[in-house]
Amino acid sequence: MYELDESKYLYLFAILPVLVVLFLVNLYWQRKKQRAFGNPELVKKLSPERSTFKPALKLVVLLLGLAGIIVALVNPKIGTKTETIKREGIDIVFAIDVSKSMLAEDVVPSRLEKAKQIVSQTINQLGNDRIGIVGYAGSAYPVLPITSDYSVAKMFLQNMNTDMVSSQGTAITDALELSANFFDDPQTSKLIILISDGEDHGEGSGDAAELIAEEGIKIITVGVGTKKGGPIPIKRKGITQTFKRDNAGDVVVTKMYPDQLKTIADITKGGYVYGSSTREVSDYVKNALENIEKTEFESKEVSLYESQFQWFLGAAFVLLFLELFLLERKTAWVRKLNLFNEKE
Repeated sequence: MYELDESKYLYLFAILPVLVVLFLVNLYWQRKKQRAFGNPELVKKLSPERSTFKPALKLVVLLLGLAGIIVALVNPKIGTKTETIKREGIDIVFAIDVSKSMLAEDVVPSRLEKAKQIVSQTINQLGNDRIGIVGYAGSAYPVLPITSDYSVAKMFLQNMNTDMVSSQGTAITDALELSANFFDDPQTSKLIILISDGEDHGEGSGDAAELIAEEGIKIITVGVGTKKGGPIPIKRKGITQTFKRDNAGDVVVTKMYPDQLKTIADITKGGYVYGSSTREVSDYVKNALENIEKTEFESKEVSLYESQFQWFLGAAFVLLFLELFLLERKTAWVRKLNLFNEKE
């Protein structure tokens, strides 16, 4: 078994036939000039030391040397053995609040952007864990099913906004229920990380948390925002035009309510952390994951390949070094053999 590590360099082999064509063109030009100078046989006798074979030999050695360098760049690998790889981790669902209150800028740059930063930094510290994403406001919405592809997860994460859920509010209960049903393997260890300002407009989150706790799922809640709160900006092309107002025309001030988030975490024996510092949250989650039993996701045999570029590179250097010492005149001992009856 073999594989080519950098197959993109194979196009460099196109250089070799170009060099052959240039050699033939040059050879044709030399013979044409010789015929213009005089009788070819007479010209040959005037330069008896010149070999007709050596130039072709130098070209072959040069081409082989260049081919060796190209193959070294491609880096062929040969499978030497197989090994069983086991992946262990837990399933994590991030439930992210995308209600309009998350646009408040009482934390920089905003509650929603801070939530994205927290999730992204947490993903960076994961190992073999699988992740899923749920967005919620007045209702919950599946964003990304359970996956081990972190790059795709970050792409979906950055595209999350407050317009993805039409009904407004902060339905934490719906978010918890959807997150609990998001897990696709009943045998894996599970964790829900809920990020919100805690401004809930529904009931039953405690009951939902109790049902989740019965299934052995822990919940870590992260509070974003401040107790002092802030207005909800209405922007156009990134520039704040005004602020959201109530029916009386007063500017709405949205605050963070950590009590409900702490209650949910306590019910499931998870934990609550204030999300003012992205690093503190990611470190908190990392420490929590170390106390959760890892589950084996999959076990498969993979072939281990070893690079072989060094052999081709070494041969190429030897050939190119040899080419430097190949002269175009005849070799003395070959002349003495007179293989082609060149002596009169």
